[in-house]
Amino acid sequence: MVRKTKGRSKRPTLVDVAREAGVSAITVSRTIRSPEIVSETARRKVEEAISRLGYTPDPAASALASHSTSTIGLLVPSLTNNVFSDVLRGVYEGVEGTRFFIQIGNYRYSALEEEGLIRNFLSQRPAGLIVSSMDQTPAGRALLESASCPVVQIMEISPGAVDMSVGFDQLAAVRSGARHLLDCGYRRPGFISARMDPRAQRRLATFREFTASAGVLDDRRIITTPQPSSVGMGRYLMEQLLSRAPDIDAVMCNNDDLAVGALMEAKRRNIPVPDQMGICSYNDIEMVRQMVPALTAVATPRHEIGARAIAMLLAEIAQPGSVDQRHLDLGYELMIRESTRPV
Repeated sequence: MVRKTKGRSKRPTLVDVAREAGVSAITVSRTIRSPEIVSETARRKVEEAISRLGYTPDPAASALASHSTSTIGLLVPSLTNNVFSDVLRGVYEGVEGTRFFIQIGNYRYSALEEEGLIRNFLSQRPAGLIVSSMDQTPAGRALLESASCPVVQIMEISPGAVDMSVGFDQLAAVRSGARHLLDCGYRRPGFISARMDPRAQRRLATFREFTASAGVLDDRRIITTPQPSSVGMGRYLMEQLLSRAPDIDAVMCNNDDLAVGALMEAKRRNIPVPDQMGICSYNDIEMVRQMVPALTAVATPRHEIGARAIAMLLAEIAQPGSVDQRHLDLGYELMIRESTRPV
């Protein structure tokens, strides 16, 4: 039993846990840090003692002893975007049963806020970092380059990644969707996009480049907004697009929310999809597959990105330099459905 000091309870220590469990202090430490190397019997005794005493390890002391904590930082631009919820699911499944836990930082599409979070996370000596961007400020990138822990940048692949990267060729994915619209016989394609973060800007630039090379680029058929993306925004942008370019016969959408909204606006106007209007989405969350008609989409491997990123990070934490393939291209897939004409 832990003794009480006058006036308040004494915080249980690792030695208290060891005494309560009937094991050595080193066994308690190993159970907390690397439970996989402790016998099931000893681990159960320690876990029960920790629960009875209400013991919580001191993360600062642990960091000083091991030069890092059991924290893995995960920086994402949004907690409401379904794309990143799939990534998070892959990451969390990957740490299940390990000694590590995930700390999330939401930088809300702000490179300056991302820089501040990187600085804050690194000051806490994390075991590793997963960062969902290649678009840091110069100071943010310098922080990542000097980090004393492994770093995985996700969603894109780039030889310019500071350490490791997992993703796919975003620009090739856009070209695939645009090419499909032309292959279907549409000759007046447009593009709608919201938020306009650097990744969205690169997708738009790729669409413009591809349609220009095919001789079908028309700036009237491109509508963007810095406002956040939503289904309602998709309807609004589609309305603006049809007002500016009523002859449009296809639209590529920068994400699934916008594509669903575009489809709703087309149906509201009784525009036949896909006969008179083709619609191609990007990411392929579950919602677009359930629409009527089901939406053609460029499917991106969000869950697998999260799973592979955490696997690479854990391998590198366990044995620095052990990851041979440090830039992993998971590809994408064009899912042809009812919202575009048969090729």
